[in-house]
Amino acid sequence: MTSAAVPSSADRAAHFAEMHHGDAPLLMANAWDAGTAKSLAFLGFAALATTSAGHAATLGRHDGGVTRDEAIAHAAELAMATPLPVSADLENGFADQPDDVSETYRLAAGSGIAGCSIEDWDPRRSVIYDIELAAARVAAAAEAAHEGPVRLVLTARAENQLRGVDDLDDTIRRLQAYQEAGADVLYAPCLFSRADIARVVDEVDRPVNVLALPGVPPVAELAEVGVARVSVGSGFSLVAYAAMATAAMELLERGTYGWWEQAGGARAVKGAFDT
Repeated sequence: MTSAAVPSSADRAAHFAEMHHGDAPLLMANAWDAGTAKSLAFLGFAALATTSAGHAATLGRHDGGVTRDEAIAHAAELAMATPLPVSADLENGFADQPDDVSETYRLAAGSGIAGCSIEDWDPRRSVIYDIELAAARVAAAAEAAHEGPVRLVLTARAENQLRGVDDLDDTIRRLQAYQEAGADVLYAPCLFSRADIARVVDEVDRPVNVLALPGVPPVAELAEVGVARVSVGSGFSLVAYAAMATAAMELLERGTYGWWEQAGGARAVKGAFDT
């Protein structure tokens, strides 16, 4: 890949924004290093995102164990790996108060990414932020993400369902508040039923992202209810770890090499590292 082949950060961000208004949902794969970013681009994905859990695992840590500087540097590395737009998983902005949140997104805006996300979960206290503070945090992130020469696509996440709070009404109120605060894309992980997903899409005025999980309707059905984007979170990285664990246990417990049959599937990305 030559530098001439890589669109500018501003162009990638603008293109990323446009991708949320197509005839079908944008399928956005979450990569966890430069090699997986290149491989997923080679396979045909049009946009990528980082995964906080997948990135942390590459460092031998649990999800939430990465610093702000590490997360931004990692996102920059992935943005350099391919010409595709990359959205950075920036967790809760690595801060509680809006002024501190702003600094995170100002720093991220200069990293070459096309988008980024902010969650309403406070990992330090293990609680959902109060809705007023959560909206103020989104507003601060949006201002920082949009103010520079690269207008980043900001995704605001309502974490209720992911954190065991089964309150769709509150989730929708939060997404509506985040929309008014300036978010470009809205996301409530762990919505499963078509009816719940359709209700969210109908009650907000921004593109909606859905996390691909067992039990979630297939992409064709998500398209029917107006979902704009589908992401995989840590899913692909977990598949990779599961395949490794299966192969390792076969060798340790049986002393056989059947796992090489599965390894043959890597031929699908032969050539991904040629550029």
